[in-house]
Amino acid sequence: MEDFSCTITDHIAVVTMNCGENRFNFDFFNSFHNILDELEKNETVSVLVVASSHEKIWSNGIDLEWISKEMESKGPEFFEVFAVELYRMLMRILTFPMITIAAISGHAFAGGAIMSCAFDYRFMRNDRGWFCFPEIDIKIPFTPILNAIVLKAMPIAKLNEMQLSGERLTADECLDYKIIKKSCSMDGLMPDIMEFAGDLKKDRQMIKTMKELLFSDIVKLHQESTKG
Repeated sequence: MEDFSCTITDHIAVVTMNCGENRFNFDFFNSFHNILDELEKNETVSVLVVASSHEKIWSNGIDLEWISKEMESKGPEFFEVFAVELYRMLMRILTFPMITIAAISGHAFAGGAIMSCAFDYRFMRNDRGWFCFPEIDIKIPFTPILNAIVLKAMPIAKLNEMQLSGERLTADECLDYKIIKKSCSMDGLMPDIMEFAGDLKKDRQMIKTMKELLFSDIVKLHQESTKG
């Protein structure tokens, strides 16, 4: 099975992550960028939905085992190299010239939860799965860019609580804080998303322009972080 697969229905592309727990490493990044490249060439598509084939996990974030091995062989500075690629992926999702929807069918942990916040909308399965930022326990603090991306999707007071406690939220709790658009049954998740996305056949140039304006502060922050 390919790392990412894609089906297109009318103006909606459903990309499925098939990388097990969908943890972030360079293979994940490269495969994701490749499929996004192909979709950008397809002018009929204006909505991107990203789902997971794992039965209980949407994404568990950074591949900690892989990055630990890389840092052992290449030195601690390798984490900075990794961070550049992580930011590149998140910023691409944030500014992608389509309306983007995360189909959270299971756990969205750490970097996985952060990635979901880069999407325009989030729908989440309500019978299994947690939304969680455990960075305080794995001792990887949020950076200004990560904070900015997450804050566009949730209230700062709740983010503060979640960052300091590692609290886990259910889909219904995420809905209470307006982190997600809808809490769904597993059977209803994709049908609900497809129905919602069906009304979102919008002009891609306008989507691109509006995102550039809406997220200009985050884009500027990212540009400043990559100088030099």
